[in-house]
Amino acid sequence: MTQHDPMSAAFEEARRAALAGEVPVGAALVHEGAIIARAGNRTRADRDPTAHAEVLAIRDACRRLGSDRLPGCDLYVTLEPCPMCAAAISFARIRRLYYGAEDPKGGAVDNGVRFFHAQTCHHAPDVYGGIRAEEAAQLLRAFFRDRR
Repeated sequence: MTQHDPMSAAFEEARRAALAGEVPVGAALVHEGAIIARAGNRTRADRDPTAHAEVLAIRDACRRLGSDRLPGCDLYVTLEPCPMCAAAISFARIRRLYYGAEDPKGGAVDNGVRFFHAQTCHHAPDVYGGIRAEEAAQLLRAFFRDRR
């Protein structure tokens, strides 16, 4: 798809989602150094509560690679994944997760249920949080401020 910085691609997707009236979260999935899938939230557009950026990027990458597992892949997302997305990341066997802002209310990686630390979690990626965290938090704050 593209060779540029995956976190920048995730931010592009988040901004695109915001313009469409979606919560501004974006994701980019990397395989062998190239971005192979990217998505922004589309829950409203798709009328699908599972259409989070992470899930959409995982689905697209699986289709592109012809597999239900993504063990050599890394996922970049602008916001700490929720429990549903953390489970999808685990089931997909994603190698590394990079995320921007923490989500104390809805996150499930370093906050909340801490999904990857649960005994029932079969696979936990290496996790790197706080990447461009303030930029991601500001994008979310601006989105919700404009709607209040």
